Amino acid sequence: MKSPFPGMDPYIEARGYWGDFHDDLIQEIKRALASAVPEKYRVRSGERSVIELVEQEGKTERAMYPDVAVTGPLNRSGAGEGGVATAEPATASPSMALRAFVAEEFRERFIEILTTEPERRLVTCIEVLSPSNKRHGSTSREQYLRKRQALLLGEANLVEIDLLRGGTRMPMLDPLPNSPYYLLVGRWYKEAVCQVWPASYLERLPPVPVPLDRPDPDVLLDLQPMVDAIYQRSRYGLDLEYTKPPDPPLPDADRTWLHEQLAERKSAS
Repeated sequence: MKSPFPGMDPYIEARGYWGDFHDDLIQEIKRALASAVPEKYRVRSGERSVIELVEQEGKTERAMYPDVAVTGPLNRSGAGEGGVATAEPATASPSMALRAFVAEEFRERFIEILTTEPERRLVTCIEVLSPSNKRHGSTSREQYLRKRQALLLGEANLVEIDLLRGGTRMPMLDPLPNSPYYLLVGRWYKEAVCQVWPASYLERLPPVPVPLDRPDPDVLLDLQPMVDAIYQRSRYGLDLEYTKPPDPPLPDADRTWLHEQLAERKSAS
């Protein structure tokens, strides 16, 4: 079953399938680039780790610094040679119901193209934005913005793919296109002047050029066949409820268009 949308399907984001879709898209992009770049390049995937804690006011993200700790006061009086420190024994006081910190770790994957000539170095980074990157004030967003600035002001290229309608977009001096999605290419020698392509769910996603080292030509990355293949392989169409509005909701004209598409599909089946 194909998606009713000729471009990106907004219901993948709205119905909680983004993590599954994102992992598959990263693999599809890596596979396509690895088979297209000259032999001197290497295509590798990487990841950032973020820990999210459930606190009193909801979820709060924290950068991941693994550690081990004892959360109660310790009675060390009985600890000698070969002894162990133990928590103080419970008393006969009534028990209390207390909310615990619950940590949830999630990973954000990206792709790097490296060259081996004349030495091994980063040439281009490809980022497919996640909801955490677009959540205002999150640790994930802060981490990504630092990396983004370093790439745009450094000596490596950036390909930024935003296929999410929700959240806060990345900061730009000039306004990003008034479209549901966008594709951005920043070339290191352009000094933070980027090429941007608007993208939509109503039209086929535009191919995006992936820069390599000059004078090597760009590699054209065609995202739409990848999105379509993931949709069909994952059978999203059997789970997505297109009769219910997504979040964020579609504009009235687009919602009418979707209802017409669904009605045509139903009458043809």
